[in-house]
Amino acid sequence: MDFSLNEVQEMLADSIEKFIDNEYPFDARQTYAASESGFSADVWKTFAELGWTTVPFSEDDGGFNGDQVDVMVMMQRFGRGLLVEPFLANIVLAGGILKRVGSAAQKQQWLQGIMSGELQATLAFTEPQARYDIANIATTATADGADWVLNGQKGLVFNGGTSDLIIVPARTSGKQDAESGITLFAVPADTAGMSINAYHTVDGLRAAELTLNDVRVSRDAVLGGKDEGFVALDETIDDATLAICAEAVGIMQVLKDKTVEYSKNRSQFGVPIGSFQALQHRMVDMLTVCEQAQSLLLWATMTVAEGGAEAKRAVSSIKYLVGTSGQTLGEEAVQLHGGMGVTWDLDVAHYFKRLTAISQLFGNADWHLDKLAA
Repeated sequence: MDFSLNEVQEMLADSIEKFIDNEYPFDARQTYAASESGFSADVWKTFAELGWTTVPFSEDDGGFNGDQVDVMVMMQRFGRGLLVEPFLANIVLAGGILKRVGSAAQKQQWLQGIMSGELQATLAFTEPQARYDIANIATTATADGADWVLNGQKGLVFNGGTSDLIIVPARTSGKQDAESGITLFAVPADTAGMSINAYHTVDGLRAAELTLNDVRVSRDAVLGGKDEGFVALDETIDDATLAICAEAVGIMQVLKDKTVEYSKNRSQFGVPIGSFQALQHRMVDMLTVCEQAQSLLLWATMTVAEGGAEAKRAVSSIKYLVGTSGQTLGEEAVQLHGGMGVTWDLDVAHYFKRLTAISQLFGNADWHLDKLAA
């Protein structure tokens, strides 16, 4: 495998890094995160103007024709900047479903708006009883004449309070935890019977709890075939898992760099604490974890992009490493910063919060270790 970035990917990475350095300071990030929407509409518009929202979509759909590697490049930089804009919800999750199973008319109606930044969307992929099993769906969709009627609950819907469109997986046949019998529906957020309870998450983002009470949608709302939604859902969640792992690796690198820099400037007993051999050993361990994570992320992403039998193993491998060694690295960064490492005003604490949240998303370390063992 060739692990080097091509010229276009280098330009993409460079443009994001310059944007973060020049236009996305930490104080601005905190202001955006505390707002009602949880992000900046102006920044999201800039994402669209720069073409970042088109990267993982085909040229036929008006996109950049990128793949998982291109998304990895972006998400790793987003992690370094601790961006709160809903790229994961809009582009990776909702866009991931639409690009896989949306008809030409559905892509024109919804995907074009997502890429232009004019439409906010998300995927309601989890339910309260399901834990990490995306096939465990109790939400039902019942045919009623020319319509479908949806009933059920969804939890942790990223960007749910701001979304204009919510893609809802519902059970149309089979047992509650069966992979077959899942159908995907594109449901406008203002549809009658849809109740959305939005809230701030611990890592500075926004999510929502979703209740569907006799929500009626037309047959045109079905994405793909009836009972055939699991494959697209599964592939999209794998892409999203890789994306947040790339974000996590970016965060880990920032935490390592900030800790090393702090150890050079913080003095104790008349000398920088970085001169203490015990602390040097701990920071070398942090460097080692970062290098391991970067290497595994590159292999996992390229393996998934190429397809094949190793793809699932690759996703679980990097998610396990992020959930174990990555979490330990974050704890080390906070501890080596001392008491100020957990204060609201220090960015290290917020990087660690996001890293902790990522370790629980799309399956924690134990969940993915079980998948590897199986």
